[in-house]
Amino acid sequence: MASSMYPDFPPDLDAEQQKYLLQNVEDWSIAHGLAVRPAATWVSEQQDPAGALATTAPVTMFPSLFPKRCFDQAKSVAKSYNELYSAIASNESWLKEIVEELVDIDEFMAELWKVHLAVKKEGYVQPLNLGLFRSDYMVHVDASDSKPKATVKQVEFNTIASSFGGLSSQVSAMHRHLLSIDAYPESTSSLIKSTTLPRSTSVPELARGMAVAHDSYGKPSTGLPTCVIFLVQDPERNVFDQRHLEYALNSTHGVKTFRLTFARVLADTEVDANRKLIYSPPHAPTKKFEVSLVYFRAGYAPSEYRGKQDWDARLHIERSAAIKCPSILTHLAGTKKVQQVLATPHSPHLKHFVPDETRAAEVLKTFAPIYPLDTSEAGQEARKLATNPDTAARYVLKPQREGGGNNVYRNAIPDFLKTLPESHWPAYILMEMIEPPAQSNVIFRNGEMQQGGVICELGVYGACLWRSGETDGEREVLENFEAGYLLRTKGSGSEEGGVAAGFGSVDSACLVDL
Repeated sequence: MASSMYPDFPPDLDAEQQKYLLQNVEDWSIAHGLAVRPAATWVSEQQDPAGALATTAPVTMFPSLFPKRCFDQAKSVAKSYNELYSAIASNESWLKEIVEELVDIDEFMAELWKVHLAVKKEGYVQPLNLGLFRSDYMVHVDASDSKPKATVKQVEFNTIASSFGGLSSQVSAMHRHLLSIDAYPESTSSLIKSTTLPRSTSVPELARGMAVAHDSYGKPSTGLPTCVIFLVQDPERNVFDQRHLEYALNSTHGVKTFRLTFARVLADTEVDANRKLIYSPPHAPTKKFEVSLVYFRAGYAPSEYRGKQDWDARLHIERSAAIKCPSILTHLAGTKKVQQVLATPHSPHLKHFVPDETRAAEVLKTFAPIYPLDTSEAGQEARKLATNPDTAARYVLKPQREGGGNNVYRNAIPDFLKTLPESHWPAYILMEMIEPPAQSNVIFRNGEMQQGGVICELGVYGACLWRSGETDGEREVLENFEAGYLLRTKGSGSEEGGVAAGFGSVDSACLVDL
């Protein structure tokens, strides 16, 4: 972590100030669905056998300071990233080269690719694709620079189950509410102002993206009413985050939504002779719906595919005429290997997919150096860096996985690699650590407040609807817009930032000029 560039913040609170702030955070969060189901480690199954309890989501008591220039930079490239990843997902031959490097050493990617090949052999029937993406960044300060300047560097790009859009809008609103009721000390008035607290529009914008896809699906040929399916995990602690999107789809756009788990896909849906996906709700078995869109909030981790039935369920959805968010190819486009191929210094691939030089240059500025661990020249150099304890301290090792808890950091890298056959090293990428400036905040989680050093990660959502062309690599972008932001904050002693994975908290930005 770099030295601090921020003002001294947050202030210490006396007992009465702390009591007032905490009481309002607890009450407002539950009243507005800024909540999660409690973890079993905090509330046991014996205490909550029905799984009905809810608790305040891990949140920061204060909005975290974030450089305005960096915030604006991250939001400004959202549409370019949408363009980039929709182009990658539409270029099967390019993706094939990436995937074929990994299928022998990454069983999960191999199985995903098999699903694609099976549908390709039968013939795809739905050219429309929806991406609800999230590009994650951290503020980086190069300590070796004589005049260090804050910039944003991309941590990763998420193409499947880009979560916390629902809670992001709520925590942004909560911090604005706390300001309005004087919950923050007078000493913060020069920093925390309505003009420095940007609203997160992630709920209405992500819902708009789904509604646009739903409308683009067209009139159902079956004569049945249409619906959107949320494919979810069971159990799902983060249910309220998803519910905010469901409720917005229904109340704002009049779109019916239903929740479905992998375990129920084959039982509750069928693919008819015209490949339409038909859903029969278990609570109303006499009713049937034609599914316009399947929105994946599950299916991103190998552990979710417990056997053949789950893979059959993924194939069942993929071969149907429902629009997928994401399709298999869009899912694969979000692997860390693709990020590495784009971000390796002097890579020619970015300009291939984003031919506009100005837009490509803006995206390039957000890349942190990333290297393969294969046998190429760049890979051999990366292997030297990763196996040397002195140089490994500047890097993070990442697999092709989403969901948090999968990375290996700094000095732990050399010993970890010793546990793997060298033939498996190419399944990982080596990324230069992003060094954020030091700052502090107060995190409220599981009924306790913890104050100390924190690290913030900014996620910018994007919505993109495109139609794949008949020729590989061709596509028509129908909708492309930035869709709000998420700030996640973790204790500076934790390398991982995934809130659902148990390491971080949801937050909002307080913009400062640095």
